[in-house]
Amino acid sequence: MTWETLEPTRGKLERSLAQGIQALYRSLLGHQTSQALCNLLDNKLIIVIENGLTQPEKLLAQNGQEDLALQVRTQLESALELPLKELIQKILGVGVTDLLSDATLETGRTGTIAILEYPPKFRDSSSNSKTQPKTAES
Repeated sequence: MTWETLEPTRGKLERSLAQGIQALYRSLLGHQTSQALCNLLDNKLIIVIENGLTQPEKLLAQNGQEDLALQVRTQLESALELPLKELIQKILGVGVTDLLSDATLETGRTGTIAILEYPPKFRDSSSNSKTQPKTAES
């Protein structure tokens, strides 16, 4: 068995990240999200979390305190930044240079774009060769 056959596929990495993010929300926020979706695109990781707002954020928003709910969300995102970066680095084996996050009170979705130091390595699901995501130049 060669190293290439031991490398995970892009889909496996994306699923592992999604599961890890949901576990992070449960352990740090005591909040169960309904779904986390992760997509790798070159040196970017796109994360969309369904039902990402906590109950206190929802309660504030429902009671006309949207500004306070957004302030709480900003503070939570700040508190989650380091653990999320560490999770991404652990799973992908690539450092995170920047995290860009936002949330929508109306839908309860949160979104994050992680800018990675470089594209992570993974094997193509149809072969055992190492691949990297295709770029515009490819």
